Amino acid sequence: MSFVTVTFAQGDSALDWLVLTDALAAGHRLPKAQIKDSFLYRGKDTVLSRAAWIDGLGIAVKTATIFPGQDPMVNGAVNLYSDTDGTLSALIDFHLVTKWKTAGDSLLAARHLARPDSERILILGAGNQARCTRAAYGALFPKARFTVWNRTAENGRAMENDRTTATDDLPGAVNAADIIIGTTMATEPVLRGDWLRPGQHVDLIGAYRPDMREADDTALIRATIFVDSRDTTLDHIGELKIPLTAGTIAQSDIRADFYDLAGGTFRRDTPAQITLFKNGGGAHLDLMTAAHILEQVNAHG
Repeated sequence: MSFVTVTFAQGDSALDWLVLTDALAAGHRLPKAQIKDSFLYRGKDTVLSRAAWIDGLGIAVKTATIFPGQDPMVNGAVNLYSDTDGTLSALIDFHLVTKWKTAGDSLLAARHLARPDSERILILGAGNQARCTRAAYGALFPKARFTVWNRTAENGRAMENDRTTATDDLPGAVNAADIIIGTTMATEPVLRGDWLRPGQHVDLIGAYRPDMREADDTALIRATIFVDSRDTTLDHIGELKIPLTAGTIAQSDIRADFYDLAGGTFRRDTPAQITLFKNGGGAHLDLMTAAHILEQVNAHG
């Protein structure tokens, strides 16, 4: 059996953020993915296995081990299989797929939900995901200025450069921003809806467990809510699972997911609307990203 092994360096040099979002949009025009997630927990440690099959694209199985406090915190593996005969097509670096899938997921949403004239972008958190997101949003908004807030101020200052500054004034930074991006590991909300103003776009990436959330109930109530996939967010991630269980919001409050892109409902309606996107990063997005990586690496030799 012959298959391709793609390293981080090989894939990273062959990819472009906006081209990836086009590929993700195209993937959602294919038949809807079959997906299956499984979670194992040991205290704060998590084993997450995700599988997806898209007719006409292929099969991907991604297993992530998430051990907070370790460096790196997240490890795992990604296998890409042929849709034609089920053979292994590629072994792709886990961190490569995760980097581009996670930030690309949010960037696709921002292309449809954030105001095109957004100039001030706030990132909550200063870890690896914050840095990847900074790069992705910089491609879509090349003239934007970025602000970083982090519980540990020193880590936030480490991200400073000519277009990125750190702040310790979270309420003020939220109110001043056109786009707010959450990349934290919070189990209690750090973003308060009372700080928001009309016209903003909120992008929530950090929460991935049932006990995690970054935004409070007021933020959800004030905003129009979008997700990448209803199937992988509503019953699995505390960001929505907790307020849904409490009756704070209803499933009917979820305006659209990426499978609604073709129908035109995944969009901002007015300049004053507050849009809120929950990035769940399901296995179907790993599959779309992995298939795109393999295509681009082959195209670049």
